[in-house]
Amino acid sequence: MNAGFRVALAMVLAIFIGAYPIESQSAPPGGRFILQDHTGEFVTDQHFRGRFMLVTFGYTFCPDICPTNLINMTEALDHLEGDSGKIAAIFITVDPKRDTVRQLNGYMEAFHPDMVGLTGSEEMVDRIAASYKVVYERHDPESGSDPDEYAVDHTASIFLMGPDGKFLVKFAHGMAPNEMAARIREFF
Repeated sequence: MNAGFRVALAMVLAIFIGAYPIESQSAPPGGRFILQDHTGEFVTDQHFRGRFMLVTFGYTFCPDICPTNLINMTEALDHLEGDSGKIAAIFITVDPKRDTVRQLNGYMEAFHPDMVGLTGSEEMVDRIAASYKVVYERHDPESGSDPDEYAVDHTASIFLMGPDGKFLVKFAHGMAPNEMAARIREFF
């Protein structure tokens, strides 16, 4: 099968299943989405236009990486003081099976009051994770264990997107909140 035919077939399949066109690997992170927030409202990427988006991916049963990222994001917003309203802090689950709206709602209470938790179907989550170049993999528990007690390895970065939705910078996991806030301020 020649390359042109494969590309055409992929595009037809993407339209048929409702997926967005496949982006090249060199494309910057980010993309369109429609997901459900932790209050049950459906939101799209357009909902956040005009504000910077501070985006991280994870899951509510994560023992360490996700709470650390969300605490650091909360503290960075606190460092930004009056400018924190310019930022939409967003947590997107990579475990929609367990991270229902109800589960996310309770989890988000532990972090910044303006932070938004997002979930959706597995297909929707796969699509947005791929557009952000986020990798994740579920690891089932050992046999004989509760099947719902699985872990999910995932990319631990935090992405800063501009008010136009375009990628600006990626923060490494564990970056100090004051440093993150200072770097964000450079884009104001």
